[in-house]
Amino acid sequence: MRTLSKAAAASLLAVALPASAQQLSIATGGTGGVYYPIGGGFAEMINEHIEGAQATAEVTGASVENMGLIMRGDADMALALADTVYQAYTGTGDFEGRQIENTRALASVYPNAVQLVTLADSDIESLADLEGKRVSVGAPGSGTELNARAVLEANGLSYEDFTPQRLNFNETADAIRDGDIDAGFWSVGPPTSSIMNLATTRDIRIIGLSDEEVANAREEVEVFAPYQLQEGLYEGMDETVQTIGIPNVLVVNSDMDEDLAYQLTQLLFENTDELIAVHPAANDTTVEFTMESTPVPLHPGAIRYFEEVDAEIPDRLRP
Repeated sequence: MRTLSKAAAASLLAVALPASAQQLSIATGGTGGVYYPIGGGFAEMINEHIEGAQATAEVTGASVENMGLIMRGDADMALALADTVYQAYTGTGDFEGRQIENTRALASVYPNAVQLVTLADSDIESLADLEGKRVSVGAPGSGTELNARAVLEANGLSYEDFTPQRLNFNETADAIRDGDIDAGFWSVGPPTSSIMNLATTRDIRIIGLSDEEVANAREEVEVFAPYQLQEGLYEGMDETVQTIGIPNVLVVNSDMDEDLAYQLTQLLFENTDELIAVHPAANDTTVEFTMESTPVPLHPGAIRYFEEVDAEIPDRLRP
């Protein structure tokens, strides 16, 4: 499904962009996660392949903040976790009373994995062992905090059971390394640089979830799915660890020009190898993954592309 004819691919360069779309911003996350390199890689692809367009990746607090940027028109595109996107679109959860009905998707890019990290010599071996500890739950306004809270609450834990710290990925890694906190959550596409860097300076342990804990979390959040962190993912990780995964969605405002949305979607799927070269998480950037995993309707420009490549578009993805 990724391959079009050379003539069709060439048309990507031939369509003129509306003047208002020539400067494009992509809301990402912190520099220690995957959103920033993925967003930066896509920005470079836009600059290289779409005539007249200049795109930049913006460092943000990630998913929750990014949805607000899309709502206000302060970003043209944003990466956000599927549960955050769904809550924003439906006005539920953290978005109760502030529904963002104009949310539309271009694609689901890759899945995140909830990763709970501690030092190898820690006495933390399960979620229950977080009680009484100092734990980073992610940056304020991030999808990591939404995911961490959902996993914890589904399994009978709340912030009152430990001392929560709201740190970004790099801050969390530094705090674990320096002994300032006992454990930290990441919800990010594996492998992520901040955990990799931590694992080179300290022996770490990834805390797995039991079958029951995974099932409890899935009852809490529909977009959660079982996910396996493979042996050898990080230095010193000598066994597979079970956790949960959540799709990451590339979202735009419904007001985006249809031709621009079409070109961006075409660019993403016809030049995926360029994004894989930036980060291996993009190996999951396929039309099939988008059809299976996207939680909100697609933009009409994206639908036009998917129809051209004969994708089976579920009714739920049509506005």
